[in-house]
Amino acid sequence: MEIRKFQLSDLSQIVSLFYETVHSVNKQDYSQEQLDAWAPKDEETLKKTTWRDSLSHNVTYVAENNGTIVGFADMTQKGYLDRLYIHKDFQRQGIASALVNCLESEAIRLGLIEMYTDASITAKPFFEYQGYRITESQVVERRGVKLVNFKMIKNLVNH
Repeated sequence: MEIRKFQLSDLSQIVSLFYETVHSVNKQDYSQEQLDAWAPKDEETLKKTTWRDSLSHNVTYVAENNGTIVGFADMTQKGYLDRLYIHKDFQRQGIASALVNCLESEAIRLGLIEMYTDASITAKPFFEYQGYRITESQVVERRGVKLVNFKMIKNLVNH
């Protein structure tokens, strides 16, 4: 497995991986209605447009295994970890940790003292293990459907 910087040619695989991951991995913590609001199939074309811009502007890494993208993560220039998704067949293999470590190293290089994210119920234990702490529980609304997630932060100084 190789971790590398995002390229525009990765976009289709990333959008598909996002949809598949949300609908398989996150179904243990969210209802079908919530999953459909979070990752609606009819937004695939729109996502390719909007994500092309944000993934290109953000610090974005992909994990590739034999030419197939098995995970990706991105962070804004201000340290907001926006997306972290790992393929359903590659969970619990250290890929998410490796991607987050790359982002944290880049954040430190950029002079940031902390990183923060909005973690799903499913991802919360992972982020806690990585040293992030919950600052608040929140309810966000997507397409009129309420989803619970957690604002989490990690101090990068002294790590």
